[in-house]
Amino acid sequence: MDIQIRKTATAGLCLALAMVLPFLTGQIPQIGQMLCPMHIPVLLCGFVCGPAWGLLVGFIAPLLRSLLFGMPSLFPSAIGMMFELATYGFAAGTLYCMLPKKPWRVYVSLILAMILGRIIWGVARLILWGLGSSAFSWKLFMAGAFTNAIPGIILHIVLIPLVVLFLEKSGYILNDK
Repeated sequence: MDIQIRKTATAGLCLALAMVLPFLTGQIPQIGQMLCPMHIPVLLCGFVCGPAWGLLVGFIAPLLRSLLFGMPSLFPSAIGMMFELATYGFAAGTLYCMLPKKPWRVYVSLILAMILGRIIWGVARLILWGLGSSAFSWKLFMAGAFTNAIPGIILHIVLIPLVVLFLEKSGYILNDK
């Protein structure tokens, strides 16, 4: 099968997962906010399909989910998440390609992508909250980006490398091609 068709199909699957996974935690919004289920397929898309697809799926997923299901709310949540998730997908894919082909590159790429994405989320929220006449403080940034997301951060650091390393061994990673 042509590599571009495989990348398109895999990116479509990742986008579909980004729509569906939040339903698993949707009954308890606080758990969904802590586990960040939409982030998982976006990060995987960056690793598997490359930075361009990761960016595209990351940018589209929160907007599409907001428009289809009303969650997350469009302003400011989904708009802030669009930039955060686009950064996740792009950074994960880019760093994964750039680093030496050693197993640790998955962890380094993931952690750096998550840090960059959270910084971009903070900048986006700062701008969006300024437009909405609310104050966005350092305390709100730390709570939203890190403190409240610790369970999700742990889940991502455990789950995503396992999946990526499995896909590497199976020969399915499309990002190197």
